[in-house]
Amino acid sequence: MRKSSGDLPPLHHLPRAEKLKLLALLEERQRREKYNKLRSMFPDTGEFRRELYSKHCEFFTAGAYHSERLFMAGNRVGKTEAGGYEITLHLTGEYPEWWDGKRFDRNVRALAAGDTNQTTRDIIQKKLLGGKYGTDAWGTGMIPRDKLGKPTPKPGVPDAYEEVPVKHANGEWSVLKFRTYEQGRKIFQGTEEDIIWMDEECPYPVYEEALIRTMTTNGIFILTFTPLSGLTELVLAFLESCKEQALTDTSNPRYMVKAGWDHAPHLSKEQQERLIKSLKLKPYQLKARMNGDPSLGEGAIYPYDPDDIKVNPFIIPKHWPKGYGFDVGWKRTAVVWGAWDRDNDIVYLYSEHYMGQVTPAEHAAAIKARGAWMLGAIDPASKGRAQTDGSKLFELYELQGLNIIKADNAVEAGIFAVNERLATGRLKVFGTLVNLLAEFALYRRDDKGHVVKENDHLMDAMRYLIMMLVEIMTTPPVKTAVRGRTEGDWRGL
Repeated sequence: MRKSSGDLPPLHHLPRAEKLKLLALLEERQRREKYNKLRSMFPDTGEFRRELYSKHCEFFTAGAYHSERLFMAGNRVGKTEAGGYEITLHLTGEYPEWWDGKRFDRNVRALAAGDTNQTTRDIIQKKLLGGKYGTDAWGTGMIPRDKLGKPTPKPGVPDAYEEVPVKHANGEWSVLKFRTYEQGRKIFQGTEEDIIWMDEECPYPVYEEALIRTMTTNGIFILTFTPLSGLTELVLAFLESCKEQALTDTSNPRYMVKAGWDHAPHLSKEQQERLIKSLKLKPYQLKARMNGDPSLGEGAIYPYDPDDIKVNPFIIPKHWPKGYGFDVGWKRTAVVWGAWDRDNDIVYLYSEHYMGQVTPAEHAAAIKARGAWMLGAIDPASKGRAQTDGSKLFELYELQGLNIIKADNAVEAGIFAVNERLATGRLKVFGTLVNLLAEFALYRRDDKGHVVKENDHLMDAMRYLIMMLVEIMTTPPVKTAVRGRTEGDWRGL
């Protein structure tokens, strides 16, 4: 820590030679701080001492037990610094005494990647190398200047580098490569890497291809990003794999650390408030920026926070009419049930069926279990889907005893109708419908404005239900005493 002015010797009484000597020492200290940023990271003491960055340290430690790690964090939390710091330690082999994460005892091959050439150069390359080679800024990044060799320029991208040698503690050279996701999965083919670090989220096929590059080296894969694209395939893969994760459980290759502004001591409350004001984001977007919670992503069709439409399950009054929307498919068949509070014109989605690769009979049994008397609106394409025996899905489900009618499949009109109810608080979802809420967050348009036809089965079923609300919503049959049944039975169940 810096001494106070009262701790300094009375400089004006020092001889000129001593003053010059002291000045030279101060300049040397500044030079070392400038060209060896690594030494100042995660110190033992001080305002930003290591113990205050518990999430960052957890991420480092997890590397000793897990080959794939995700640091999913809010903006300005220090996720890129964490990734840059670790890859620098591996490249140089100069681990601090406190380091309890993954260690390599040799020089390594490392690859760092971002989404475009420009962002890779301006964020990752700058973080690691500082400025342009041959200038005073070269070596002011995470990697010490005296460890850097001469870089190989990247063709067609000014001031960007393809490859940089880094001096390892064993006297050999490590190799650092820079790549981008826009080059596609092919750019990773045919290489073997000890470390791959991807800063900002990559497409899932790129992730898969890059991961293979570490398989034969007993290498590690590091991801650091803010989940601004929502519950993507990559985010869902880690969320699913890390539901019951344990830091030292080596049986699970994946480990995820989630961090927000509360885990970043360098962000004061005043700075946080300024960021909130300057970002001018909707609440669900702010959650991703602040806490690393997956947002609804760009192009969200229903731009509402799932927490705002969720309600706790309750006993539905018997006089409320019910019905269901039904989307068919072999890989995934989806059904969602709704109850209509006509007095307040609010539809509550209260149950879901989400299953694939089973027969129509099995789907029908699950549907009838919720109430065989109910009427459902089924995917109109079911009338034209031939099966091996020549019949149609619609006919098969009718034969199984379902009461179904063809749904209105006007996509844009249906999306508008759902959006109108969401905007006015007239569509609510029981919090137990986890699959529907997951699809809700993923449902989006591509950069051409087209609806992305992935993970949308329950979204289609919900749209059918809302579009056919008046036609399908019915109340249970009148309670009646029937021979062989108790008075409490419902006819038709």
